[in-house]
Amino acid sequence: MKKLVENELILKPIRFRDKAQWDAVRSVNRDWLSPWEATRPNIDSKSPLPSYYGMVMQLNREIRAVRSIALGIWLKENRNEILIGQITLGGIIFGAMRGAHIGYWIDQRFANQGYTTRSVKLLTKFGFDSLKLHRIEINLRPENEASKQVAIKAGYELEGARKNYLHIAGDWRNHITFVKENPAVK
Repeated sequence: MKKLVENELILKPIRFRDKAQWDAVRSVNRDWLSPWEATRPNIDSKSPLPSYYGMVMQLNREIRAVRSIALGIWLKENRNEILIGQITLGGIIFGAMRGAHIGYWIDQRFANQGYTTRSVKLLTKFGFDSLKLHRIEINLRPENEASKQVAIKAGYELEGARKNYLHIAGDWRNHITFVKENPAVK
């Protein structure tokens, strides 16, 4: 996977050399992201999280296997690229389902400027056009109004609710599911 580009917006895999930028963005946004971030239930919390380098190696393995495509969200300014978030097309399933889900986070300094919505649209187009997926979901907490607006503006429709769906911020949380289907896949 090389990269997806729309004007100044670039989606591309995170590399080892991006560690300083990734660490800086994650550090500045720790409090902003923590209410929405996936956590591990107690049953999984004994094994340590991977290092940054371990994370990048795992993300690359998942991309090569076409199971999950995690990309940094970058803005090109002059000759520089600035990391402003991350987006993942995960849980990719082919065969009779041909589906996946999208998750994302954005640097608070770049929130409410359309970058997340544009990133979702770009990755959805890739999933539909290149992977020929039939259905992509966005699952989000009902109280996350900003994320709800991203899903709606990206053309996703509310499908329903999922009780205790994901472990977020230390507990099992209810989610609502937005869906977009690919009319070209019959």
